[in-house]
Amino acid sequence: MQDFIDKANQYGRAKRPFFFLIDFEQEKPLIFPLEEAHTSGLFFEFFCKSNAEKTFEKVAKSFEFSANPITFAEYQAGFELVKKEIQAGNSYLLNLSYPTAIETNYSLAEIFASSKAKYKCYLQDQFVCFSPECFVRIEQNRIFSYPMKGTINASEENAEQKLMASEKEFTEHNTIVDLIRNDLALVAKNIEVTKYRYAEKVHTHRGAILQTSSEICGELAENWQENIGSILAALLPAGSISGAPKEKTVSIIQQAERGKRGYYTGIFGYFDGKSLESAVAIRYIEQTANGLLFRSGGGITSQSVLEDEYNEILEKVYVPISTL
Repeated sequence: MQDFIDKANQYGRAKRPFFFLIDFEQEKPLIFPLEEAHTSGLFFEFFCKSNAEKTFEKVAKSFEFSANPITFAEYQAGFELVKKEIQAGNSYLLNLSYPTAIETNYSLAEIFASSKAKYKCYLQDQFVCFSPECFVRIEQNRIFSYPMKGTINASEENAEQKLMASEKEFTEHNTIVDLIRNDLALVAKNIEVTKYRYAEKVHTHRGAILQTSSEICGELAENWQENIGSILAALLPAGSISGAPKEKTVSIIQQAERGKRGYYTGIFGYFDGKSLESAVAIRYIEQTANGLLFRSGGGITSQSVLEDEYNEILEKVYVPISTL
């Protein structure tokens, strides 16, 4: 990771644009000058920038998708381990995730080309990610974060009112907002919550879901580009997909999930020489020797109900392709 930090700081000092991808464990980060990322099989498409124009052809066939999630009993074992640690005071919010085996008639490249999301990333033959969640945005010497916590099926009656009224979702969201405020305070000053707990609709191949976010910002030094790698490293792993307190919670995650996450729940983004845009690698499909896996998770607190949390990880197994 130190090599990544040094190289990013070097590019920042030179105002040289680059693209980066960092795994959750911070063991295999990638960084390339922006013009070289595609030659290494790393493609991205953000709402404001892309290196994939004219690279991928439009897909004409209908989209087919099926899922075979882990059993309720398997999920329950991890959930109960986490609840025990929370009751012992070792964590008060933990993002627990598990893989779902999926089948689809689309390749990873075709999913990348056809899905609709604010932030998309494709590492050739390894994974595709179509994330709705910003990690950090830096512009005009200000750093912004938009943690996303709280999900409900938009088709439910009074869905937004239910989501906003949920005590569990309210507590979970507040915990993450507080955690991100503290994280940003490591690299910035004058931290403020500028927009609090607003709902956004995300369209999927199964319909729409609602998710809640907040906007938090702080002020950076004028020469922040010179320390861009150090800033990113100080904020990892992303609070919204780990938990609080971070260090102990990550240790519990490793026990409960029984394996490394890899690039899932890591971060990816680009620096254009002046500003930075990045995303959390959620909504993620990876290629394995045994087929495709869709990774999803949700935040566990003392108020979490087993059945609800199991259903939430299933609710997040979707691809944002609106036509079947």
